[in-house]
Amino acid sequence: MYYHDLAGETAVLQSFSMKVERGEFVALLGPSGCGKSTILSLAAGLLRPDSGRVLLRGEEIIAPPFHMGYMLQRDQLFPWLSVRENARLGLRVRGMLGEESQDRVETLLKACGLADFANAFPRQLSGGMRQRVALVRTLAVDPEFLLLDEPFSALDAQTRLKLADEVKLLIQAEGRAALLVSHDIAECVSMAGKVVVLSKRPARIKRVVEIELEGTPLERRGLPRFREYFDFLWKELDVHVD
Repeated sequence: MYYHDLAGETAVLQSFSMKVERGEFVALLGPSGCGKSTILSLAAGLLRPDSGRVLLRGEEIIAPPFHMGYMLQRDQLFPWLSVRENARLGLRVRGMLGEESQDRVETLLKACGLADFANAFPRQLSGGMRQRVALVRTLAVDPEFLLLDEPFSALDAQTRLKLADEVKLLIQAEGRAALLVSHDIAECVSMAGKVVVLSKRPARIKRVVEIELEGTPLERRGLPRFREYFDFLWKELDVHVD
């Protein structure tokens, strides 16, 4: 994948190949600007590679597929729509707003602790609650594969940890596949079953690390091996602090 501008051509990805299996939670970890979000945009069909193919269940992705959900760093809620209406938005756009799908939205709102706020507007919610609405909107279309682009980066530390637990449990409960982009080593180790470490741009895969930890993201952080994985990935990133 290359980006083009008046100054010339910039290689973003070269000789890059990876896959996510059904039920897997994979995290992409790499230095800032290495191409992590570009990988998500390619997976979502928002960009086309200059060479190579992007496949979902063996079929090439040439446009955003119905079987995929994309959760961004910002919640992107419409301020004039209620929580319930924002949560239903993806279904409405896709023409999938039937009785069964509406029931699904209500179930997800309840699971995320938002049932009592279904008629509230985004301005009446905290940052964590707004991000929960974005999660419900993403899951409401029943995606098989979720793309998570630093979905907790705008939240305070306590809300971030709590929401990470909720997201992981909801994804696991329904056997979905997920690909997370994050700059946060601890977040990757606590949530993922596999961490793919990327090089500087143009991104290549430096190492794939299997994370063999049990429990929720919060429980994982208290395990002795958590620190071992953290230290190993820190070194793999070649991070140097003055």
